[in-house]
Amino acid sequence: MSGRLHTTAPASITSLPALVGGIGMATAAGAASVLAYGHFIELNRFQVREERLAVLPPGSPDIVILHISDMHMIPGQRRKTAFMHGLAELQPDLVINTGDNLSHIDGLDPLLTALDPLMDFPGVFVPGSNCYFAPRLKNPARYLWRHTGNEARDPDHQRLPFEKMHAAFEKRGWKGLINRTDALTIRGVRLDFSGVDDPHLGYDRHPGFNPESNDPQDSSVRIGVMHAPYLRTIRQFAEDGAEVMFAGHTHGGQICLPGGRAVVSNCDLAPSRAKGVSYEGSAPLQVSAGLGTSRFAPVRLFCPPEAVVVRLTARSGS
Repeated sequence: MSGRLHTTAPASITSLPALVGGIGMATAAGAASVLAYGHFIELNRFQVREERLAVLPPGSPDIVILHISDMHMIPGQRRKTAFMHGLAELQPDLVINTGDNLSHIDGLDPLLTALDPLMDFPGVFVPGSNCYFAPRLKNPARYLWRHTGNEARDPDHQRLPFEKMHAAFEKRGWKGLINRTDALTIRGVRLDFSGVDDPHLGYDRHPGFNPESNDPQDSSVRIGVMHAPYLRTIRQFAEDGAEVMFAGHTHGGQICLPGGRAVVSNCDLAPSRAKGVSYEGSAPLQVSAGLGTSRFAPVRLFCPPEAVVVRLTARSGS
């Protein structure tokens, strides 16, 4: 047996760059695979989520609401259009559209084509920032460290055809709730709406609710509608007496951790409330993860696009 000391250190040191390079290549390949999945698969994995909320006056029949949001339509989105056409088969009593309808200057005709069968049903709508202004090419990850509502829109920022869009909605009977109230009677129950313009842009001005809806003997329910669920907006609706609220904007976090846990909400709402039903006091807030993305950030991860069917049922008791 030899008394010489055997060591593998020189060989390991020599191979370290190759090892690091191999890890880097594997990491890059893994990241590319995740992005490809988020763009080609998750982005088009449309789903219908169902919720049930007991907010109607006792003895009321159920009312089925289809909540759609954040379509961000651009030309050529055939899968999204086909999915939205299929939603008409759900035969909702009411459609609530919480904004960010467009993501392209030429997106209006595709949007109206996608919405066409849904506009046969009663509906209400509010706008979002991507109803007014076209998105710009910026770092799509910037919303991970700050919300983008304070980004100034300069005078030459490309405007979207929101006036024509709103006119098309109203021509089909949908009611705009842009800092105003309105009401619909569905299945014998009066739905009193209070809606605001986009809080993300600071355009919101709360109109309150119709005073008649405060009559305890009245068969009505107060519904608050907004695009971006900022806490000031949610709390104002709750103080005004909203019994249920609807919002969009968050995209459910869009890039989520496994299990669908949102990292950010792109507003001051807690990420844990970025999708689904949470409560402000006793009033439920339903937030949609939306049906689209900005055309400059066309990726979703652990957060598929969704439409939401909310069945309003009667409260128990007298």
